[in-house]
Amino acid sequence: MSERLGPYQLLSRLGAGGFGEVHLALDPEGRTVAVKVLHPHVTAGSGALARLAREVETMRLVGGPHVAEVLDASLDVAKPYLVTRYVQGRPLSAVPTPVAELGQLASGLADALLAMHEAGVVHRDLKPANVMMAEGEPVVIDFGIASALDSLSVTASGAVVGTPGYLAPEVLEGKESGMAADVFSFGATLAYAATGRQPYGQGPASAVAYRVVHHEADLEGVPDWLGPLLRECLATDPAARPTAAQICARLGVEAAHYVRPAATALRPRPGEAHDLETREWRPGQERVRPSVEESRARHREKVRRRWLIGSGLFVALLAAAAREPLPEVALFLLAAYALVAVADAGVALFARGRFRTSRIIFDFAGMLGAAGLCLGLSAVFSTFTLALFAGTALVVGVVFLLSA
Repeated sequence: MSERLGPYQLLSRLGAGGFGEVHLALDPEGRTVAVKVLHPHVTAGSGALARLAREVETMRLVGGPHVAEVLDASLDVAKPYLVTRYVQGRPLSAVPTPVAELGQLASGLADALLAMHEAGVVHRDLKPANVMMAEGEPVVIDFGIASALDSLSVTASGAVVGTPGYLAPEVLEGKESGMAADVFSFGATLAYAATGRQPYGQGPASAVAYRVVHHEADLEGVPDWLGPLLRECLATDPAARPTAAQICARLGVEAAHYVRPAATALRPRPGEAHDLETREWRPGQERVRPSVEESRARHREKVRRRWLIGSGLFVALLAAAAREPLPEVALFLLAAYALVAVADAGVALFARGRFRTSRIIFDFAGMLGAAGLCLGLSAVFSTFTLALFAGTALVVGVVFLLSA
């Protein structure tokens, strides 16, 4: 049985990282989202939670087609979590390289970088594993997570959060990390996509970090149109790197402004100094969202109606084919279908729910429709044609059930 976390129904575990586990989930309206359940040591202490809550509000300003937007967060519960848009696809680290549509990838990443930086968010862990490929388009995930948590207990010992080979030299040396560090990670990620090799080689993390600080990246095989830009992005001096807007201009990406309106937070409860739970808010769209149970009931009713219609059509076709040579069989089929529909209507009569009346009406309409369709088909088509139709429908139905 799936677990419920706040208003979200967790369906399956997608993966785990240094900050928490990611789950595929359903929101109260039945849409799929990604829920990152943070590890307890990440949010230890009220100060850490308060700081993270402020950072999450900034992260929620980031929008656009190439970022997985932060939709919700709840941090003052037993299992603090963040909710983002679910991106169905594979990470860049798992797709064949060199990437065929490198120009499309570069443009999408540049657009995502600009969207984050315009909102004042630094990713701090941009790498192939955090770039999801969805139908050829890149979508950046986990933006701002490392930045929001860089001073919490995870890094209290002075450890560096990130992946060697994609972290900027200044970060590895313990200096302040800013938007220029994201530009470095952008360049390293594109270098990997263009060549299929780690830009600073492989080996122990310390060896890779040393090459980042003291050596140039391996850009052999990078196309001529991209090579000069990547060399600038991978410059050791942060001041020598281009900005996200300059990268977009170099790649011919139109600078679209995706910064979303500031999300409103719920009022603090008595005795709490900070509001640690946020909800997305859009003017003119304040409405009560249905619960998970209501969404499931709506889905079950939709499936039931589809089965009622499909089975009614199939029974009518079989009865019409048997009406002339075997009228008893035709009558039996229609009677059996009517009995099932009446039984379902009887169950609905004593059930409680918002679909009770419509369910009863739909059952009786199905009975009348099956009988009328049987008479109409038998009057228009020959027995052989109807039998051929019925056989085809049976084969298609079996194939559909086996492949579902």
